[in-house]
Amino acid sequence: MRLHSISKIMEKLGYPQKSSTGGISDNEIVMRVLNGEKDLYALIVRRYNERLYRIGVSMIHDDAEIEDAMQTAYINAYENLGKFAFKAAFSTWLTRILINECILRLKKKRLYVFLNKEVIVNGDYSGQTMDVQTPAVKMLNSELKIKLEEAIRRLPEKYRIVFVMREIENMSVAETQTCLNLSEVNVKVRLNRAKALLRNALSTYYNKEEIFHFHLSRCDSMVERVMDQIKKM
Repeated sequence: MRLHSISKIMEKLGYPQKSSTGGISDNEIVMRVLNGEKDLYALIVRRYNERLYRIGVSMIHDDAEIEDAMQTAYINAYENLGKFAFKAAFSTWLTRILINECILRLKKKRLYVFLNKEVIVNGDYSGQTMDVQTPAVKMLNSELKIKLEEAIRRLPEKYRIVFVMREIENMSVAETQTCLNLSEVNVKVRLNRAKALLRNALSTYYNKEEIFHFHLSRCDSMVERVMDQIKKM
């Protein structure tokens, strides 16, 4: 079978992003939540579950911990909504909060490994081959999808997260560089390197919307957990 380039694959799969939360903008939701309509925050959670999960998967290799990080990010964002200055996109601000939470968890894990003088490959987070089979992988029926997820997991972290943000989540170069504190050149270089590393692992097309999919039932559960916590605040 002819091997297709990553760029051509993404061109052919350039679907618009799905939205199940209507036309209300993030900024309007934020303003209304700040004015007392806190139940509307559920729209934010539902809108960004897929993105935060996919970015979490690119950094952490444990599904339960990813969901914990997502929940913490949503709560941190809610508690600091008053500090959101509307200068950047809310999605960028929220994504950055999730990334910071993942980084914090990884640092704690590395410290734990160091203090216990253990060598844990997945805890090292240095780009080695990962063998973790999360529920997200098990839910995928296609052998090709599984191979693709495995190939993405094997990417070094600095290439993997840029690939997920740019090619799977369709985040702009500007948004990606803001979230990761990178220059525009570095974002483009890392994306191209990620594509080059993946090219030899793929032999057909894939559906990006099914990669690291956050199933609807899990989305509902996340919304419920976050909103329950907010109501208790």
